Amino acid sequence: MAKRVAIVGAGVSGLASIKCCLEEGLEPTCFERSDDLGGLWRFTEHVEEGRASLYKSVVSNSCKEMSCYSDFPFPEDYPNYVPNSQFLEYLKMYANHFNLLKHIQFKTKVCSVTKCSDFTVSGQWEVVTMHEEKQESAIFDAVMVCTGFLTNPYLPLDSFPGINAFKGQYFHSRQYKHPDIFKDKRVLVIGMGNSGTDIAVEASHLAEKVFLSTTGGGWVISRIFDSGYPWDMVFMTRFQNMLRNSLPTPIVTWLMVRKINNWLNHANYGLIPEERTQLKEFVLNDELPGRIITGKVFIRPSIKESVVKVEDGQASLYKYIFPAHLQKPTLAIIGLIKPLGSMIPTGETQARWAVRVLKGVNKLPPPSVMIEKINARRENKPSWFGLCYCKALQSDYITYIDELLTYINAKPKLFSMLLTDPHLALTVFFGPCSPYQFRLTGPGKWEGARNAIMTQWDRTFKVTKGSENREKDENSMNKACKRIGGSMSYLESFPKDCTCLRLFIPPEHSL
Repeated sequence: MAKRVAIVGAGVSGLASIKCCLEEGLEPTCFERSDDLGGLWRFTEHVEEGRASLYKSVVSNSCKEMSCYSDFPFPEDYPNYVPNSQFLEYLKMYANHFNLLKHIQFKTKVCSVTKCSDFTVSGQWEVVTMHEEKQESAIFDAVMVCTGFLTNPYLPLDSFPGINAFKGQYFHSRQYKHPDIFKDKRVLVIGMGNSGTDIAVEASHLAEKVFLSTTGGGWVISRIFDSGYPWDMVFMTRFQNMLRNSLPTPIVTWLMVRKINNWLNHANYGLIPEERTQLKEFVLNDELPGRIITGKVFIRPSIKESVVKVEDGQASLYKYIFPAHLQKPTLAIIGLIKPLGSMIPTGETQARWAVRVLKGVNKLPPPSVMIEKINARRENKPSWFGLCYCKALQSDYITYIDELLTYINAKPKLFSMLLTDPHLALTVFFGPCSPYQFRLTGPGKWEGARNAIMTQWDRTFKVTKGSENREKDENSMNKACKRIGGSMSYLESFPKDCTCLRLFIPPEHSL
């Protein structure tokens, strides 16, 4: 059984891993090469080696109610989509609240992690670190790697003939910090991911002209969904996830495309993806359509380049966490995944299960079974139902987390809940699948989870409307619920014009 655990990185997944180790009675030691916690979310003016880098204007793509730790909500006065500076403040609050800092060794670089000579028996690792030019070695029972996958830039210059003769400036988005460098210049942004689109939009306010090159298009959506609700609080519900996974993939894709095109007809803007059967990561940007239609950003097809062969990008990890070939399951990779949802609760749930495996409470299948499942994933065979997650590291957010929660007996039991607490059960099923649901039961149960779920919409709109309007809406909802009847009182936990309400309210009871 693992006792001493080495954790590499003090970002969002590293902090969750420290806390999970402490909850299970283990002794974590976290090594962070920089002088502060936060990982990706800590902005610096200069790029730091071995650490993800972001630009000054970065805002979260997942709203605060969907991207918090499962037992630690964001402060009520935080905006729904959180700027990087406030996100960092939140992470520091989390670390201080759970007393995690004393377990972190800052300015300490992990030089190597190697198996001990008796690994087949002990499963132990030798971790060599460097602090102030002094190298040290220590033996740990287990290792959790929480460095993410955004630390090493990919800049294939050989793919662009003539780049050496180019007289302008070129660089990776990792080096971008402020838009001032684009003033009065002609700018080409290659790649229409979230970073590329953000940079193109920012550059368009100062540059002479901006071209955004995309190899295969992309689905651009707004953070603001129907009636002004955060997109992921509407899209990411257990009810909708069940419907999506029950319908044939072509029907689900058609419905999704139809909904997305209601806001922006992608064909008219040269954005529609070439491959529509496989889910392409959403691009969250509220400004791009306006910049295109006013001639500030021009969409261009893929820049001509020589062929770059990329080998299968699937990670050889069981459930995206454990290497299947090791004789002892004492190495866990946390956060090497791209869920259609927030990374914080995903990494946290991974850590909760991983720590129990490291401790010996939960067992993994035999290596042959794990390798078989990994190979099946690599084959990218579509199931023909639901959305198609065939790209490297992609995963269905709710389905994946529910699977991990099942392993630790922490998945919400909706049927029994319907009998004991129907109000909560209906909110959990039809409302946003917020991280608080993952703490309703099982190991690490949080007593405040129910209240956090029932008040999530209150926190969502506290910062967007005054107290007078909020009280008026509450009174209106109470009156409506009384007209419908006591058995429908659970509706008061939903916004008045929330889509899911229409599934329950009889026509004669209009709100």
